[in-house]
Amino acid sequence: MDVTAGEIAGLIAAGAFLMLVVVLAVPILKLRHTVDAATQAINDLNDRTGPVLGNVNETVENVNTALGQVQVTLDGVNVQLAKVDTMTEHAQNVTASVANLATVVSAAAANPLIKVASFGYGLRKATAARRHAEEERDVRATLKQRRKAARAAR
Repeated sequence: MDVTAGEIAGLIAAGAFLMLVVVLAVPILKLRHTVDAATQAINDLNDRTGPVLGNVNETVENVNTALGQVQVTLDGVNVQLAKVDTMTEHAQNVTASVANLATVVSAAAANPLIKVASFGYGLRKATAARRHAEEERDVRATLKQRRKAARAAR
């Protein structure tokens, strides 16, 4: 059996093709390992992202709870400040009343007409004090309603 030049050329071509396939198979196999590693990394990232997002949600809920507590505290501070304002105003009224009383007593002893004016002044002050007390009760009632609404909102 004689081997022809065409058969030799065919064998050489087949051998070259086999070498090409072997040379290309190595990078393709390495690329497959790279793709598998990237897929595994993405799967790991997905597995870890869920708990992290859960922790973020829990942190946001805790921050919202803390903000609600701060609001309640601020409401309490505002109530205390309203009480301090009321006490300061009462102290001013007492000081003014004492000063006026001293003036009225010295003037009343000197002139009976001043006694009538003093009585009118005292009456006006008493009326104003009564109005002020009513306003103070309204403010306290409003603050109490706000606190109840804040507690109900929680």
